[in-house]
Amino acid sequence: MLLPFLIVGGVGLVLLLVSFVIGDVMDHLGIGSGAVSGTALAIGLVVFGAAGALTVTGGLALVWAYVLALTLAWLAYLLVVVAIRAVNRSSDGTPASPVGLSGVATAPISAEGGEVRLDGPGEVERRLAFADEPIESGARVRVVEHEGTRVKVTPV
Repeated sequence: MLLPFLIVGGVGLVLLLVSFVIGDVMDHLGIGSGAVSGTALAIGLVVFGAAGALTVTGGLALVWAYVLALTLAWLAYLLVVVAIRAVNRSSDGTPASPVGLSGVATAPISAEGGEVRLDGPGEVERRLAFADEPIESGARVRVVEHEGTRVKVTPV
């Protein structure tokens, strides 16, 4: 009686681990055209297996084990789908422009290049920088242009 729940939960766990390593399995296989989330499905299968196994070992009738396992698995699937959609909506993929941010030159900056650390949200790495006039290391700067991976700065 316990074996079907263990098998389904195990399949879900393997699918979940594969999804963590290579991404959403359903997207890679072309199944569902994005309508079905492999990660959410895997979590639903794991919850089904765990809920069913716990219910059976708890002494409830087999029919109630299936009812409870299916209900909890469906709820887990829906919650994960909602969470994934919320995350996808919040990540628009367009980086914020650093124009207007200030920072500190971490290396001498010239027309050929240099390096700056900016003070701004999400600015955790140093950026390549250039300037019309030479700027010494340690000087405060402000970004006036953004070109690809480099920023044009002026002294503050």
